[in-house]
Amino acid sequence: MSVTYDFSGRTAIVTGGARGIGRAIAHKLSLSGADVWIWDIEPVELEGTRSLSVDVTKRDNVMQALTIMGEVGVDILVNNAGWLGGYKPFEEFEPAEWQRILQVNLLGTFEVTHRVLPLMRRAGKGRIVNMGSLAGKEGLPSLAAYSAASAGVIAFTKALSREISDTDIRVNCIAPGPIDTRLIRDLGNETVDAMISASPLKRLGDPNEVAALVVWLCSDASAFNTGAVFDMSGGRARY
Repeated sequence: MSVTYDFSGRTAIVTGGARGIGRAIAHKLSLSGADVWIWDIEPVELEGTRSLSVDVTKRDNVMQALTIMGEVGVDILVNNAGWLGGYKPFEEFEPAEWQRILQVNLLGTFEVTHRVLPLMRRAGKGRIVNMGSLAGKEGLPSLAAYSAASAGVIAFTKALSREISDTDIRVNCIAPGPIDTRLIRDLGNETVDAMISASPLKRLGDPNEVAALVVWLCSDASAFNTGAVFDMSGGRARY
């Protein structure tokens, strides 16, 4: 049975929405009636949405995007922009690479939230969904920098949710395991096969499965959830 939601009259921003998980989220929110703005470095055309070229690590880009959107409020923010980096031992990383991973995954979440949160504060309501990862919960070998950045997103989610618990703004996090996206496929067949083998369900997740959880978290049905981390790893997570 298909579950549907009505987000008519609500404005949503989805960062990193050009492809993969972000695209699935943007599509699902749009189908549910939301006015969806995709923020991504890559230009994108997705029926029922509007797209802006935004580098979430650059504050002036974020401010310019909000200016272009006009005086609309922001009801839903999905911080999905991310970069995995190389799959290799930490000692093989160049500092510039781990800095980029931290900038996109963690500091980008900071930058966008820092600008959008006051809009939600003024409205007295809103939904923020941050994308963490299984790596952030458990720490995965050969993904040390990405694990650290994702763990930061998880901790940020918990801290921020408590800061604004006196409002109707809810902040939650999703921690996906390997999802069938280009980001994962680009790691190569050997790595992907190992990920599938490590999964109790013996498959990669589907971006639409993540999107379904996001729209639920953005709905009134999850009004009692805040500061939570929702596992989406096919049983691979140990807690």
